[in-house]
Amino acid sequence: MLKKELSTWALLLFASLLGSATTVAMSGCKPPEPITANTSTSVDDDADSNVTTSDSNVTTGGPSAAVEMPAAETAEVEKSAAKKAEPVPPAENVAEAKAAAIAEETAAKAEMAAAAAAAAKATEVAAAEAAAAEAKAAADKVAADKVAAEKAAAEKAAADKVAAVKAAAEKAKADKVAADAKAAAEKAKADKAAADKAAAEKAEMDKQAAADAKASEAESAVALVTSDVKEPGPPAEVQAAGGDWPQWGGTRERNNAPGVEGLPESWNIGKFDRRTGDWDNAKAENIRWYANLGSQTYGNPVVADGQVYVGTNNGAGHIQRYPSDVDLGCLLAFDEKNGDFLWQHSSEKLITGRVHDWPLQGICCAPLVEGDRLWFVTNRGEVRCLDTKGFHDGEDDGPVVGESANVAQIMNAGPGAEPHAQTLSELADGSLSNAAKSVLAEAGEALQGEAKVETVTEGKVWKATGNFGGTDRTITIKQIGPRIMFTKALGVSDKRDADVIWVFDMMGPEMGVSQHNMCACSVTSYGDLLFVNTSNGLDESHLNLPAPEAPSFICIDKNTGELLWSDASPGRNILHGQWSSPAIGVFEGVPQVLFAGGDGILYSFAATRGNDGKPELLWQFDCNPKTTVWKLGGEGTRNNLIATPVAYDGLVYIAVGQDPEHGEGEGHLWCIDPNKRGDVSPTLAMKLEDGKRVPIAHRRVQAVEPENGEVEVDNPNSAVVWHYSMFDSNGDEEIDFEEEMHRSIGTCAIKDNVLYIADFSGLVHCLDAKGTDDGKPIVHFTYDMLAQSWGSALIADGRVFIGDEDGDVSVFEFGAENNEPMEEINMGSSVYSTPVGANKTIYISTKDKLFAIGLPE
Repeated sequence: MLKKELSTWALLLFASLLGSATTVAMSGCKPPEPITANTSTSVDDDADSNVTTSDSNVTTGGPSAAVEMPAAETAEVEKSAAKKAEPVPPAENVAEAKAAAIAEETAAKAEMAAAAAAAAKATEVAAAEAAAAEAKAAADKVAADKVAAEKAAAEKAAADKVAAVKAAAEKAKADKVAADAKAAAEKAKADKAAADKAAAEKAEMDKQAAADAKASEAESAVALVTSDVKEPGPPAEVQAAGGDWPQWGGTRERNNAPGVEGLPESWNIGKFDRRTGDWDNAKAENIRWYANLGSQTYGNPVVADGQVYVGTNNGAGHIQRYPSDVDLGCLLAFDEKNGDFLWQHSSEKLITGRVHDWPLQGICCAPLVEGDRLWFVTNRGEVRCLDTKGFHDGEDDGPVVGESANVAQIMNAGPGAEPHAQTLSELADGSLSNAAKSVLAEAGEALQGEAKVETVTEGKVWKATGNFGGTDRTITIKQIGPRIMFTKALGVSDKRDADVIWVFDMMGPEMGVSQHNMCACSVTSYGDLLFVNTSNGLDESHLNLPAPEAPSFICIDKNTGELLWSDASPGRNILHGQWSSPAIGVFEGVPQVLFAGGDGILYSFAATRGNDGKPELLWQFDCNPKTTVWKLGGEGTRNNLIATPVAYDGLVYIAVGQDPEHGEGEGHLWCIDPNKRGDVSPTLAMKLEDGKRVPIAHRRVQAVEPENGEVEVDNPNSAVVWHYSMFDSNGDEEIDFEEEMHRSIGTCAIKDNVLYIADFSGLVHCLDAKGTDDGKPIVHFTYDMLAQSWGSALIADGRVFIGDEDGDVSVFEFGAENNEPMEEINMGSSVYSTPVGANKTIYISTKDKLFAIGLPE
């Protein structure tokens, strides 16, 4: 019970007692009236009528209101009512009894009030205790939560600190590992470079020592092979000497700028009768001699040890058994003094025809000569080593001895036709037919006396022994399909033939190369290592690549012909053919062999023996902008590499081009720093993947397709020193024909930082070899020869010589300011090759003649 309710009950009790006392006082001694139930009830009603409970306020008068009483109070009232119902005592006892009743009732109510107050207090205390307990519990929870939070924060801070310390330790460890690895890699690289250099130097010393030792052992065939191979000297010495020019570009650096002096600045070839070929030299000037070549000549002359070598076809017919109408690939050797024919290496055409061996193209390369050994690539995809003396030294040097050579043939014109049938019949009887004797005589192998004929395989193979062409020898006779073939073993009596030392077949099963149209690599060497571009390419459809896994670049031991390593990096990205030649430069002490791939990428490998048949790739450079497109027939903007790279003063130079039959198009000339490593292309091909740029693997037709969201981005590792594709030389903000670099299959020639190169459109470009400090080309001038140029420039004796398809040789005075030729001299037919300067003489190959041009001695 609330305190307010307790006060109300106390007031009601007091009022009731006061009313009872007043009644007694007013009644005096009046005798009491008989009390009935009704009167008794009314008295109680009167007593109770003054007390009404309404919102805990005390009021008097008015109707009585019902009061709800507690159960204890109800019991007391019932007890009182029972007492009232008893017989009424005498009057004198009524007041006393009533007072007692009132007192008893008052006491009961007081007890009830006290009980209610106690209960209320207990409830209040309990509520207070409960509230206090709840408050305490809440406070305890807050405190506990705070402690837990502080503990968790402390634990997290400690854990974070531990993690940070651990991460820092791991990073420091990783950084140290990376630094150690980098240092180890750099040390290993430096050690390897030093080891390679030391090995190369040791190899050179060992080779020289072996050559010196074996020179005294002439009776040993192996000794002969080794001692004969001797390099002419370092490139700088060979170039400065102005003497022999023993390979394409003179040295392995391929810079056609010899130090030769005493050259004429003009000449006249005289006239040649077109029908008879007779030379009218009445007006000839400064022509020392000329020699007849084939009907097509693309190879550059090489001059070494008193002989001149040129690759061509068989149009001249220098060997009797191969008349001029027989198509061959021919390497010819002439006497340097007078142009006399010495010997010829003859390579018969492949039966696959134009897909591998285009008609009348002949030998399209220049040989390499060292000592009395010569290396070159045939039209049949073979690397061959020859004795430069041929059989004139009276020896058949080996290991290849008695090489078989075709002499003649008799074709079957039909079943039973003569002379085919008659020849087979007489061979079966052990004799030679008149038809057989006739074809042998026409080939220079006329039979003197009788021949002994033996059957080797019944109806298939025979041997005829006798004196043929003045030499006792054996002729082998075979029936092969519709032909009867006559062959002989070459030997010391065959002075007009080449003496073969060894042969490496690139198209054979070991390599599986499928050359496109022809082989055109001019090999080079470093120490005992011979480097060759295989010419692997497309088939005749220009759509399929028959041998994508076949090597593009190989290294051979030049003494033995043993394959040391091979590489097929261009793979399926070969655009057409691969007709470039390798170059070698030593950059910051590291010898590098530079191969121009048929995919338009220039590759650099360590010029070593390799490891497990594989070379070490140092860097690669994509010479095509990534957005260029390859299209059949030269209709696109993407190019391959036919020109030879040049190493000059620590830098590399190369131009892009295409098969001349594809016509003209846009070109690029690059100057490259060879001392970087990895992908050093100007730009990279990228695409977006998960919001990040990722590199794209190189593609054949187009490296970057912008329409597919691919992009070409600058390469932070680019090795570009400068790039030349166009230059607004007159400043009119327009690019004219003469201000563009076009496709080129020519090679740069450089002297005193002045660079010359001719493009296929006939423009001669003269630039500064170093460019600007910010990577721009410096173009001195361009000059239009008004005819296509296939070859390269010769810089010699203060002049520059460049040939063109019209047969004109433009002669410039050397220097950036000399932008017009001094002379334009016609050579009588197209000049597809490059002029060569050696021993005070200019050698120029036209389509069908070799000229030695020099001042009178």
